[in-house]
Amino acid sequence: MADLSHRKAEAKVKVVGKDGKPVGGAKVHINQCNHEFLFGCGAFEALPYTNGPEVHNGNGSLNEKKPLTDAEKEAFRVRLEDRMQKWLGLFNYGTLPFYWGGFEPEEGKPHTEQLMAAAKFLKSKDVTVKGHPLCWHTGCVPWLMNYDNETILRKQLERIHREVGTFKGIIDMWDVINEVVIMPIYNKYDNAITRICKERGRVALVKAVFDAAQESNPGGVFLINDFNLSTNYEILIDGCLNAGVPIKAIGLQSHQHQGVWTKDKMEEILRRYEHFGLPIHFTENTIVAGPLVAPEIDDLQDAHYEDDAATPEYEQKQADALEAMYRTLFEQHPLVTAITNWDFGDGAWLNAPSGVIRRDNSLKPSYKALHRLIKEEWHTSCEAVTDAGGYVTVKGFKGSYEVTADGKKGCFRLSGGSDVLVTVE
Repeated sequence: MADLSHRKAEAKVKVVGKDGKPVGGAKVHINQCNHEFLFGCGAFEALPYTNGPEVHNGNGSLNEKKPLTDAEKEAFRVRLEDRMQKWLGLFNYGTLPFYWGGFEPEEGKPHTEQLMAAAKFLKSKDVTVKGHPLCWHTGCVPWLMNYDNETILRKQLERIHREVGTFKGIIDMWDVINEVVIMPIYNKYDNAITRICKERGRVALVKAVFDAAQESNPGGVFLINDFNLSTNYEILIDGCLNAGVPIKAIGLQSHQHQGVWTKDKMEEILRRYEHFGLPIHFTENTIVAGPLVAPEIDDLQDAHYEDDAATPEYEQKQADALEAMYRTLFEQHPLVTAITNWDFGDGAWLNAPSGVIRRDNSLKPSYKALHRLIKEEWHTSCEAVTDAGGYVTVKGFKGSYEVTADGKKGCFRLSGGSDVLVTVE
């Protein structure tokens, strides 16, 4: 049995009534409502759910397809309602797309309202929301290329101040800069961010964008994020930290389209990044219920799956691999504080069968495996009786809880070892 003490806490909980008097000698039911650990997923579905089917769920831009009939809109709404309820039934952490090219295709006209609606909806469901990303050479806005390098950097920093400031209190976690390691030698196509990276250097660019985010929300959680997990990423992080870059967490992408990571590989990667002592987020995790992408493909963006790539055997392999990975990260690595499964449904990025639900919204074995772990095995629920002073000792997984006593309810958070006061009403 794994030692999960790093994921649990114990506290004396004092239960009082609305009048402030202790509820002594009462039978209480204590149930965990949410985890402190961030079990996440791409939450792109929240965009059309909150804004209507005319909005893409991939990048926040307007859908240019032909207008839908009323019947098509209703069918879409029903399907998306089912999809969102299944999403909320498993995850407590969602990533929303802020790719600049889709967010502000026309300069000065960002799709702020669309993203705000999605973010507020998720937050209302007790979901921690992360914005992704604030700066990235891929998917950058074409109009930025019209400016000189000094202006490009100024507009990039203005963009960060605007988004982080506007969404403060709704989104307080951001992937500040994405996939820096590949720069400044990026020869796939010219782009504005690579231009300023060539001029200023990677560390200087990272510091500039992180400083802008930190200034806009001093209490925010700001990540550096990359798919290149070689020593080059370690060197970059080390240089950034020595330069005073306010990195709050390290983002590791784990798109496993070309082979599921062995436990040895995962442990080796973690050893190299845990020594920084910062929280580690597995920001983009993909395990595919289908054939592997050919090893000669260097850029996964060049890969594509057929619609019928998934099979029952592949789906079970995906579930087994996901469970093994989650167990290793949650049970054995305290510095890992978040895991994001990148695709919720099949047929998203690369058309891959990489989701935990199928295209028709039916649950895959991977959804059921994760649900069993998160909502059952790693879940605390118990009955207890308060003492004369209204106290009851609670030990369980860190997170938020609900106490029910004589039909009245109250909530508390279990995180440290300090006493907790709960009012039931």
